[in-house]
Order: sequence, then C-alpha cells, then structure tokens
Amino acid sequence: MPTKNTSIHGEWSSRLAFILAAAGSAVGLGNIWKFPYMAGENGGGAFVLIYLICIAVFGLPIMMAEVMLGRRGRQSPINTMKMLSQQENAHKAWGLLGWCGVLAGVLILSYYSVIAGWSLSYVLESTSGSLRYITETKAGELFSNLIASSLTLIFWHTLFMLMTMIVVARGVSNGLEMAVKYLMPALAALILVLIGYSISQGYFMLGVKFMFTPDFSKINQAVLLDAMGQAFFSLSLGMGAIMIYGSYLSQHASIAKTSFAVALADITVAILAGLAIFPIVFANQLEAAQGPGLIFNTLPLAFGQMPGGVIFGTLFFVLLVFAAWTSSISLIEPAVVWLVERCGLTRIKASVICGSVTWLVGLGTVFSFNIWKTYTVFDKTVFELLDFLTSNIMLPLGGLLIAVFVGWSMRESSVKDEIAMSSSMLYQAWRFLIRFVTPVGVLLIFFRVIEII
Repeated sequence: MPTKNTSIHGEWSSRLAFILAAAGSAVGLGNIWKFPYMAGENGGGAFVLIYLICIAVFGLPIMMAEVMLGRRGRQSPINTMKMLSQQENAHKAWGLLGWCGVLAGVLILSYYSVIAGWSLSYVLESTSGSLRYITETKAGELFSNLIASSLTLIFWHTLFMLMTMIVVARGVSNGLEMAVKYLMPALAALILVLIGYSISQGYFMLGVKFMFTPDFSKINQAVLLDAMGQAFFSLSLGMGAIMIYGSYLSQHASIAKTSFAVALADITVAILAGLAIFPIVFANQLEAAQGPGLIFNTLPLAFGQMPGGVIFGTLFFVLLVFAAWTSSISLIEPAVVWLVERCGLTRIKASVICGSVTWLVGLGTVFSFNIWKTYTVFDKTVFELLDFLTSNIMLPLGGLLIAVFVGWSMRESSVKDEIAMSSSMLYQAWRFLIRFVTPVGVLLIFFRVIEII
C-alpha cells in the first residue's frame, strides 16, 4: 500500500470548509444563470427531472471518484494522474486526464469571466437606478449595447479576473477558504431574500408548477444531452476543480458524506434560483424560454417595475457575482497549483501567469458578441463553441475517464482504502455505478453529440 501523500499547498481547516469550498465551486452561474434558462427552454419540469437523475446516476458517483483521486494524489490534477497511473501500474496515457481537466477549467473561466462581467455591469446599472421603470425596449437595448461594446466587456472581464486572481494568489487558508467562508452564507441569504419576494408577488405556485410538472413530450435526446452537460457543469466535474479541492481534504473526512452534501447544495441552489426567477418572470408576463439572456434581458424589466426594485435588483446581481466568484477561483486553481509544482513559482506569480492567459483567451468570447459575431465554426460563435465543447464534450469525457480509471484501472484495494465507506452495501452500489452504469450512460449520451456535430 503506497504511503499516504501530503499536500504541499495546505489543507482545509475542517470538513465544513471543504463543503463550503466545493459547494462554492459547484454553485455558480451554472445554477443561477444557466439552469433557469435551460429549464425554460426545455419545458421546465421535464428538464428538472432529467437533471436530477443525471446528478444521481452520473454526477454524485463521479464526484466521489474525483474527490478520492484528489485526496489520494495530494497534487495538481496533472501530477496526481501521472503519479497514480504509475502507482496503479496503469498506462501512462492516463496522465492526459489531468491535462484535460486543467484545460477545461481555463477554457470555461475564459468565457465565465465575461458572463460574470455582465453581472458586475448590472450591479452598477441597478444601484444607479437606471433600471427603474425601464421598458421592454430599453431593457433589450441596455443588454444589446453592453455586449456590443468590446471595450466595455473587456473592462468588466478584466475586473472580474482580477477579483478571482487576488483570492487564488492568497492560497488555501487565507484565500480560498476565507472567501467561501463569507461568500457562501451571503449567497444563501440573498437567494432566500429573493425567494421571499417571489412568494409575495402571488405567482409563486405558477413557478412551482413550471419547475415540477414534467411535460414528458419535451424529453428527447437534446434534453438528455443538455441535462447531463448541466449536471457536469454545475457540479464542476471533469475540470480538475473538485480533484484539486479533494487534495486539500483531511484524511479523516468522509468522501461520501461530503460529496453528497455538495451535490445536495448544488441541487438546492439551482432549484431555489428557478423558484426565485420564474415567479418574477410570470408575474410580469415575460417569456421563460429566453435563452442566455433570460436574466439580463427580462429580469431588469421586472425589477424596474416592482416596488423596491432597485434594492432587489441590486441584491440579485450581487448574488450572481458572488456565485460566479466562488466558482471562478476553483476553475483556475488547478492550473495555478501545477505551475507552482512544475516551475517552483510563488502562488502570486503563478496566479498572474494563469490569469493573464485565461484573460487573453476570454477576449475571443468578448469579440464573439460584437466584432466577431459573424464569424462561426460549425455554425457557432467562439462563445457558443467554447460552451458546447466544454459542457457537452470535455466535462462529460473527463467524468467518463475518471469513472473508467477508478472503476477499471485502479486496484480495488486502493479504491477501498481511500474512499473508506463504512457501509459495504453502499460501497458496492457506488462501485457498480462507477464501473457500469455511469460510463455506459455517458457513452450513450455522446451519440447525441456526434449527431449534432
């Protein structure tokens, strides 16, 4: 049995700290920006049902496996997979899994930062009162003018990347843990305030019905693919984030219990976000299937007409920023840690390098909304291509490879030793899922990707 490894980067101070950090990584724009508009486009309850099944069958088992790999290796995903493939006498090509995760994290953050920049812009718009009594035409113009200005988007993109790298540069205890310790409770409080407002509008039960009444006619291959991609995206699976956070987890913490807590938090926030948003949408006779512009096109109109709209609008967009911030620090952490290990750089220098590269890649997303919007690859803009490539290919592929490595390439004695589940029955159930159900399910969904391409 290999000697237990120790992380040179530090550890979480407690199991709760890990849960907050991993939940912060999972709970982000994927829950509050992406989940509501995808539910709106895919028939509400039908999408929610498939999403929950994907979390249970694919998401949670792979999250447990990814946390387990991280704690086993105690290094960056790249070096963890390289070391574990050697220890388990597996093919050295498994080391590429770490590279795939780090690359996915950088690519996602490159466009994630731009979308988060929209939220920063709308915080300013809301606090200034410019959303007050805004008309539908003006709301559309506001959003259109924002994304049409490359210089404006670059400013907010740059500001958000600076916010992210400042936290990452401070390290595990003084940066990551300190940030989520305050941001996650604040995020939860903001969601509950908005839920309270939605209830007061009188359309709350309509939102509940939309979210939880499945229209099975809406369930098709496209919905399955979108739901699986959303499950991986919102849980931060396959991008190295959960693996690197797992490397900071105490040896005494239960992987199963902590993973379940994180998945539950992720699901809860996604559903609460929908319950906060859809009643407001319906109360103002707005269209739920608005696509990516749902939050930025329709909700300003609602907040502009409601009593106290300046306060609630500002709170909502601050919530978006907080959610994006807790996720963004996990997306870039694997790349920063690898540079520290590989080149012996300080975290500050590694953060500057990684942040600069990610910022530069993000310009592609910035320009895809304006000066490059007519340039497409496979009929997709740069932003759409990155979103599709990461959410529907790279993350599920990363999750699939994690399942295959843990289920088939690692010795079962190593898996049992590290995952340390107290219940033999639950362990066998998890092992069956990770070896058979999860890989087969992901492969079947990939057939839909091939058809689209």
